[in-house]
Amino acid sequence: MKSLEELKALREKMQKQMNVRDAGDDTVRILVGMATCGIAAGARPVMQAFLEEVNKRNLKNVIVQQTGCIGVCRLEPIAEVFVPGEEKVTYVKLKPDMIPRIINDHIVNRNIVSDYTIGAAE
Repeated sequence: MKSLEELKALREKMQKQMNVRDAGDDTVRILVGMATCGIAAGARPVMQAFLEEVNKRNLKNVIVQQTGCIGVCRLEPIAEVFVPGEEKVTYVKLKPDMIPRIINDHIVNRNIVSDYTIGAAE
């Protein structure tokens, strides 16, 4: 890097590459907390269950990603669901056998599974 212009050009190039990975406007994002607290509580099998269920149903508009600590370690494993145009929903104390219901009811049919949400756990 020899100039500010080179830095700006690099920034633009990297932003374009990032945008290729961005989802469309109708894409649902599922973030699974995979920090040490989440992994210790069982987040790996939960993440795997989300991935398997999304693939099994061939849901093209759903992205499952991992994230760091969500901030409520005592409620791990945690997943946050972002449906465009709706408020974020936080599911807590997850187990792999809970995931098919979340995918079916919330992701496919747009009915939040309130039994598994942060409000129900407290």
